[in-house]
Amino acid sequence: MARTRLSIPVLCPAEMKSPRKPVSSSFSFQMALPRGYTSADAMHFHGRDKEGISEVVTDLGLRKGILLDDVPTAFDIVLEPSNKRAVCTVSADGQLTEAMQAQARDIVPGLLGLRLDPKGFAAFVAADPVFGPLARKQKTLRIVQSSSVYEALTWAVMGQQINVSFAVTLRRTFIQLAGRRHSSGLWCYPSPADAARLPIEALTTRQYSRSKAETVLRLSTLIANGDLDIVESASNTVESICAALLAVKGIGPWTVNYALLRGYAQPDCSLHGDVAVRSAIGRLCGLDARPGIAAAEAFLKRYSPHRTMAAAHLWASLNTQKEY
Repeated sequence: MARTRLSIPVLCPAEMKSPRKPVSSSFSFQMALPRGYTSADAMHFHGRDKEGISEVVTDLGLRKGILLDDVPTAFDIVLEPSNKRAVCTVSADGQLTEAMQAQARDIVPGLLGLRLDPKGFAAFVAADPVFGPLARKQKTLRIVQSSSVYEALTWAVMGQQINVSFAVTLRRTFIQLAGRRHSSGLWCYPSPADAARLPIEALTTRQYSRSKAETVLRLSTLIANGDLDIVESASNTVESICAALLAVKGIGPWTVNYALLRGYAQPDCSLHGDVAVRSAIGRLCGLDARPGIAAAEAFLKRYSPHRTMAAAHLWASLNTQKEY
């Protein structure tokens, strides 16, 4: 009987190394920064996680991992010492399409807190006895956005009724369980589809309460399946999105308003349900105790259509790490 010879491929040393890095592509763009801009608020927000798995605050600016059209990318944002210009380089583990480049250009202003101009609120409260002095003292204060509405929403869910440091731990766990890693080592925040595939035990065995884990996975599944559209458009207004979100079990007015602030950069979000906001109102108004939710809502209504900036100033006035 003739023997059958096995054909064994011969690998060169380079092919024996595992695995090959994805082919990358990159592009850079510049942004002019407004006069008087400071990056302190942006760097504070992005520096929440001292382990820096998905965001790293550097001496020059910020590095952050972000999924663009399901492709891991690393954003390297360098701020000129004069704070007149930001230079952003986006490196992708794959090809960067024109649509992805446009998406990157749209994300960066939010990361730097440029979507809401603080000057409007400052002018509105110039003569106000409560916010006038506060706005003058904190005149460079800016509100920073998450890289996506989904990130803002899930971060808000994680932060429900717990302190910031614990919420940061939950966020880090979520990223490492469902996120993807860019070849630079930076983790990218999970997509709804990737998060929806997590078994609930992956979260509940890592310090998530069952109700919080269920809400995160429920929200992710609804978005991934197309049953919940969180993309603002002419046919899907922010008001419609809010109504749809409030119909999701585990999501209440505070979570929705926070998502409006961090995800949609809406200027008139009322954070009257936030404990830190109510504590700041009590302190600034000389009250013996923080006001209730209804009283805080009535107080903040005076500052419409600038309630988002009002909340930011109230958070900052406490000079603590309570801001989400």
